[in-house]
Amino acid sequence: MRIVFAGTPEVALPTLEALHASDHDVVAVLTRPDAPTGRGRKVHRSPVAAWADEHGVEVLAPAKPREPEFLERLAELAADVVPVVAYGALVPPAALEIPRLGWINLHFSLLPAWRGAAPVQHAVLNGDAMTGACVFQLEQGLDTGPVYGRLTEPIGPRDTSGDLLDRLAAAGARLTLDVVNGLGTGALVGEPQPEDGVSHAPKITVEDARVRWSDPAFAVDRRVRAVTPAPGAWTDLDGQRLRLGPVVPDPEGPQLEPGQVAVAKKTVHVGTATEPVLLGQVQPAGKKPMDAASWGRGLQTAPRFA
Repeated sequence: MRIVFAGTPEVALPTLEALHASDHDVVAVLTRPDAPTGRGRKVHRSPVAAWADEHGVEVLAPAKPREPEFLERLAELAADVVPVVAYGALVPPAALEIPRLGWINLHFSLLPAWRGAAPVQHAVLNGDAMTGACVFQLEQGLDTGPVYGRLTEPIGPRDTSGDLLDRLAAAGARLTLDVVNGLGTGALVGEPQPEDGVSHAPKITVEDARVRWSDPAFAVDRRVRAVTPAPGAWTDLDGQRLRLGPVVPDPEGPQLEPGQVAVAKKTVHVGTATEPVLLGQVQPAGKKPMDAASWGRGLQTAPRFA
């Protein structure tokens, strides 16, 4: 089948590569426009656009996918289906109607759970024991279309959202290819999502990533893992942001008040509403990441996190 692939970040690449290596023909990619990133705010191609450049595949990057020029080009490409992985923009009805088999979306949750932009982060934050991925028919509702295929994935006690997303992206690539194959033969029929079990996963903001030391240790642990690697957990230290890597609740640690820091020779503990947590990696403002013990040895006095 002729495929136009829609995606933007690195997490979309496993699916794009699987489709490109298959018997199907990836005739173009749809991605977000070049944008400034990083500390220097240099303009960069999206990972999907960069991949397409390397493989000689046409890149479509409209500011909005309702632009007439984009809709005209999509029709000219005569795609049978448009698989989507983290494209990052709402697809209008006019675009949805163009491919023969419509648009299908790889979503990293067990729908109808965690509909929205950040399903993996919310699953970790919520303490879910199990998650997965679904490929569903894209429609105007938010992640509401019928499901063609799904897979499950356990969430380990030390998994970050980055760990989990890497595994789901790899497994989801195989699932998406299976769904595309099934659609091509006409063997697949979408299954409507149940009305029960709906939950929502809005985008995680930088403020969401701020650690609440008044929370229990298990909640602090979940929040830090949920926002690792992006947008990255942080706490306030004397008006500056101190970025934090994953922490470990320590029932045998010292008794501390929420936000109180205890520095020892090889460890740094921080108090929560319950037991303290053991810091792993930290990154002071304007510096490179370092282990917490090395950071602690450079302190004049034990600080307190706000």
